[in-house]
Amino acid sequence: MSTQALPESELQAIRQSLSAGSVIPYLGPAVLELAPTTCQVPATPEALVAMLTTKVSVPHKIRNNLTAAAQFIENFKHRKTLVNLMTEAYAAGASPNALHRFLAALPKKPLLVVDSWYSNAMAQALAGQHNWGMIQGVSQSEHLGQWVHYVEPDGNSIEASEADAWTTVLYQPLGSNQPAQNYIISDSDYVEVLTEIDIQTPIPPRVQELRHGAHFLFMGCRFNHQLTRTYARQIMKRSSAQHWAVIAGPLTRMEEKFLAEQQIRRIDLPLADFVHWLQTAELAQPLVAA
Repeated sequence: MSTQALPESELQAIRQSLSAGSVIPYLGPAVLELAPTTCQVPATPEALVAMLTTKVSVPHKIRNNLTAAAQFIENFKHRKTLVNLMTEAYAAGASPNALHRFLAALPKKPLLVVDSWYSNAMAQALAGQHNWGMIQGVSQSEHLGQWVHYVEPDGNSIEASEADAWTTVLYQPLGSNQPAQNYIISDSDYVEVLTEIDIQTPIPPRVQELRHGAHFLFMGCRFNHQLTRTYARQIMKRSSAQHWAVIAGPLTRMEEKFLAEQQIRRIDLPLADFVHWLQTAELAQPLVAA
């Protein structure tokens, strides 16, 4: 896929739209790699499945398949074992890095941030702010008939109507290790969600409201797996027709197809460089997009 330099006006539009609240940050696992020395938790699906399979032996053919390995553990060692292993994997935590802090300081409210990984780093960055909370995906195997929980910073669960007043919403569609160890991780977890996601049932009404007409900015995400593409596609539904994704280097064929279908302009730059630009408006190299 050919690339072209992003116009200066478009670069500034991203910054301005973030500050104005019309761009929704969508964080993937690789955001944690911005500060590897302070991150003691798995920052990729590959690292997570490797950690899980060192604790429980799984068949060789699924050792590198995160959702299948999680399903095997759930089937043969019980769901509680899987939850305990996930909680252990993320117990050390990951300190907020420059991107988390930048997003937490965005002035325009209401603010929606989507975090599609299990760490609580973004929540830590928001700690101490007024009137915010988390909407976390939950497993049907543990909370039958419920798709999400609305959680205040102190860990208390509240009703959706109460969460409507939050000025900052941290949406964690796969759950998180904090505060209640809710995880969408196994094949069966995903099957339950994907059965309903096309009609938007698992997507919280507050998220649907805040995304209306907004752009998405994907950071730390890759779209080389059907699950990540499906979640992104459904969370973006009925938003604007223009989005961006920071992805450095070659794309897979399916990533190219997905970006084209969803009208996502690729920013071909290491995420650390992009975050530096967000903070300073200074680039060490030209910014390009596909």
